[in-house]
Amino acid sequence: MRPESSWQPLALSLLRFVAGLCFLQHGLAKLLGFPHVASYPAHLPPLLLIAGIIESVGGALVLLGLLTRPAALIMSGEMAIGYFMEHFPRSAFPILNGGEAALLFCFIFLYLAAAGGGPISLDRLIASRRTTLARV
Repeated sequence: MRPESSWQPLALSLLRFVAGLCFLQHGLAKLLGFPHVASYPAHLPPLLLIAGIIESVGGALVLLGLLTRPAALIMSGEMAIGYFMEHFPRSAFPILNGGEAALLFCFIFLYLAAAGGGPISLDRLIASRRTTLARV
C-alpha cells in the first residue's frame, strides 16, 4: 500500500461526516427553522416537508455512519430530483442556475452509497461486533 493511500479511509469518513452535517442543517432549517434561512417559507409545501424529513433523518444517519449506503442513495436521489425540478429549468449550467450545491450533494451521496461510511462509522462498529460474536 502506498503511504498516501493510508489516508483515504479516514478521508472517506471525514467526507461522510461533513456532508451529513451540512445536509442535516438543511433539514433542520426546513423543519425547525433553525438555523433560520430567510428564503424558506414559514409553512412548507408538501415537497419541501418531505425534503426536510429526508435531509434531517438521512443527514443524521450519514453523520453517524449508520445505514450509510441506503441513506446516501435516497439523499442522492432527492438531490437529483431537486436539481432537475428547481435548478435545471433555469439553465443547463450549474453556475448559472444556482444548482452547484445540489449537484455536488447528489454525487457525494452517490459516492457514499457505493463506498460506505468508512472506518470511523457506526456501520463499521456494528459489522466488527457481529464478526466478533460470530467467532465466539
